[in-house]
Amino acid sequence: MKVRISEGASEEEASAIAAALAEHVGDEVEVYVGRADDPAAVEAAPEGAAATAGGASAGGSTASAGDDDDLGPTEREEKLIEEIEEILEGGPEKYKERLPEQGKLFVRDRIDLWFNPEQGSAGDQTESGHGNDGVLFEDGKFAEFDNEDQIPADGLITGAAEFEGRDVHFMANDFTVKAGSMASKGVEKFLRMQQRALKTGKPVLYLMDSSGGRIDQQTGFFANREGIGKYYYNHSMLSGRVPQICVLYGPCIAGAAYTPVFADFTIMVEGMSAMAIASPRMVQMVTGEEISMQDLGGAHVHAEESGSADLVAEDEEHARELVSQLVTYLPSNSDEKPPRADPVDPAKSPAGIDSIVPQEPNRGYDMTEVIDRVVDEGSYFELRPDYGEEIITAYARIDGRPVGIVANQPAHRAGAIFPDAAEKAAEFIWKSDAFNIPLLYLADTPGFMAGSQVEKDAILEKGKKMIYATSSATVPKQCVVVRKAYGAGIYAMSGPAYDPESTIGLPSGEIAIMGPEAAINAVYANKLNDIDDPEERAEREAELREEYREDIDIHRMASEVVIDEIVPPSSLRTELENRFRFYETVEKELPDKKHGTIL
Repeated sequence: MKVRISEGASEEEASAIAAALAEHVGDEVEVYVGRADDPAAVEAAPEGAAATAGGASAGGSTASAGDDDDLGPTEREEKLIEEIEEILEGGPEKYKERLPEQGKLFVRDRIDLWFNPEQGSAGDQTESGHGNDGVLFEDGKFAEFDNEDQIPADGLITGAAEFEGRDVHFMANDFTVKAGSMASKGVEKFLRMQQRALKTGKPVLYLMDSSGGRIDQQTGFFANREGIGKYYYNHSMLSGRVPQICVLYGPCIAGAAYTPVFADFTIMVEGMSAMAIASPRMVQMVTGEEISMQDLGGAHVHAEESGSADLVAEDEEHARELVSQLVTYLPSNSDEKPPRADPVDPAKSPAGIDSIVPQEPNRGYDMTEVIDRVVDEGSYFELRPDYGEEIITAYARIDGRPVGIVANQPAHRAGAIFPDAAEKAAEFIWKSDAFNIPLLYLADTPGFMAGSQVEKDAILEKGKKMIYATSSATVPKQCVVVRKAYGAGIYAMSGPAYDPESTIGLPSGEIAIMGPEAAINAVYANKLNDIDDPEERAEREAELREEYREDIDIHRMASEVVIDEIVPPSSLRTELENRFRFYETVEKELPDKKHGTIL
């Protein structure tokens, strides 16, 4: 132990102090006077002083009141460290050995990948073999520790971590522990994590790999007030408050499948992920149908047919990369604005927009060619690209500001709005509005699709949801009539009646109840049928068509102040920059009511 006393003390005083302290602390004491480099007195501890000075620690080691750098872990602490290391190893080795065959990481290595990306599972690690730099802390590591059949962490890891520069809550199933199934202690940890997220207002990341509830241990967690059913209550309470992002790493069945569908954004991994209300074995028992897990609820089923998956990742690393892109558009909670980035010019010149958009209303083209000339290069991030493809839902940035894009896609089914696309758009609009992301509508649609099949598929119900979401969104909205906006399509795409901050048109734009061909057939069919001469009839049809198009032309709409402005396509990017900037702080209020009844 080293002690420094004030300048001017004598050697006798230094010796007396050294002797007294050495006897008290049971260790050698060096006493320095003032700023001297050499000690004025050195006194060794008297024999037996440590025992009489009360220096024994609770673990049996001698504790010194001197230099703490000389102290190491006690036996008690060393035992605890060994217990933690055992827990961190997860389930039986035989289950861990199977993971590489499935293309999966062990859950602790997965956590390293997410929160220690530079080191990963082979980098800067603790003695247990797993990195912890990005994990701020873990809760409930000792769950089920005293169980006769020790179940490490009860198969569920929860805690807090830093992800891409922001704090998040997280959970991760350990598939090596009873196939990631859920039981009472793990359920308790999951619920606490969700409830704490409500308090902190920080995002939640679910890394799911669970076979569902542990059937042989269901007493105490299934139907209880604070049981597994509370997951989905908490999901509902968190919905719209903080972003909830779920990544699936395996077949999530029954109760485990609800977390991904309750999440705001769900990413599945190709060939690895699946989710279904029941397993293939149960399906066969109930219905007699024989089906594989991937055909029942694999990534492509939910990305292309159900719409439950927002994105499909190639592997675990790609899943993390997708989420790291996604969060750049999202605030941490509903009280914050989305993060702004440095402005970047579009990938392609806006000067090319007019040459991309055909004048003929029925000719197809790819709307992403327009988007590439409007948004910041590298910022386009499409969600649900393989579901309801006639509507594009994507995040991007304009002048560094995040925007949610809802765009008709004439390259698919002429941009007509089908039920699946309407539902996809409604949910995207709803989520974007919840997290304060302004909306850009790019309209080029013949309207909602007609026919017996779409009526059976609930075109009216799902179209209603899209219109409701657009009506209720309080974020700044800009509507661009790129080409045709027919029927209720102009309503769903936030036309003039839907409180956009602006409705602007390109010179190719048209707004009408229906297109020219349908209108002529509806209004003039009988008169045209009375004309016997085919040439005369064709000439009259052409005249009527031209008259009708003049009536619905964007110039007519601007003249009657239906829209705010017609802009040269080459200036569309600048126009949108200025309008989103100007209306950035606009505040809108909904009528005072409990909530609407549509969604």
